[in-house]
Amino acid sequence: MNAENRYSGKVLVAGATGRTGQWVVKRLLHYGVPVRVFCRDRDKAVSLFGESVESVSGVIQSAADIALAVKGCSAVISALGSGSYSGESSPAEVDRDGVMRLVDEASKAGVKHFALVSSLAVTRWYHPLNLFAGVLLKKWDAEEHVRKVFSGADRSFTIVRPGGLKDGEPLLHRLHVDTGDRLWSGWINRSDVAELLVLSLWVEKAKNKTFEVINESEENQQSLEPFYSMIPE
Repeated sequence: MNAENRYSGKVLVAGATGRTGQWVVKRLLHYGVPVRVFCRDRDKAVSLFGESVESVSGVIQSAADIALAVKGCSAVISALGSGSYSGESSPAEVDRDGVMRLVDEASKAGVKHFALVSSLAVTRWYHPLNLFAGVLLKKWDAEEHVRKVFSGADRSFTIVRPGGLKDGEPLLHRLHVDTGDRLWSGWINRSDVAELLVLSLWVEKAKNKTFEVINESEENQQSLEPFYSMIPE
C-alpha cells in the first residue's frame, strides 16, 4: 500500500516523545506521511527522531505555542498523557485542558481530522484509575470536546480507547474492538494503538468513531484496517 498517495497532508503529533507518541511518529514515517512533532523538549525529539523530523517546542498550557505548532497541518494525532497528580503534568492540565486547548487551536487552524488516544473504562467514574486525580473523568471531558468540535460536515475524528498499554512491535495480534465502554480489562501494544490512529487518516470507516480495543489473540496481521469494519454501529 502506498499510503503516501492516500494521505499527503502534514500531521502534527502531540505527546510525540511519550512511548505511544513515539510509535505514532514511527508509523507515520513508515507510511511516508509528513510529520511535525510538538514537544516540550526539542533536544529529546531530535535524539528520538533525528533532525529530519520537523519539531516545534512548546507547552500544552500555551494556546500560542499550540497555534504555532498546528499551523499548516491538516490532521492532529494526540498521544498526550498525564504523569503526575498535580501541576503541569496532571490529568486536569494535560488529559483534559491540554487536549481541549489542542482541539480548539486545531479547529482554528483548519485541521480536518483529529485522532485521540483515550482509555478503556473512560465513562466509569467509579473505576479505580480515577484515584489518579480523576484521570478517566478528565479524558471523558476531552473526548466530548473532540466530538463536539470535529463532528462537522468537513471535519472528522477518531477516538481510540485502548486497554492497558504494552511494548512490542505492531501487527502481531488479532484485536477485539467494541463500543459502549463495555470492556473492563485487557491489554494492547502501544504500536497497534499508533497504527490504528495513523490508519484513521485515510480509512473511511474510522471517521467519527469512538471505540475500545484490546488484544484478542497472538496472530500476525497484514493490516489493522479490517478491524475498523468490525466496530459495532
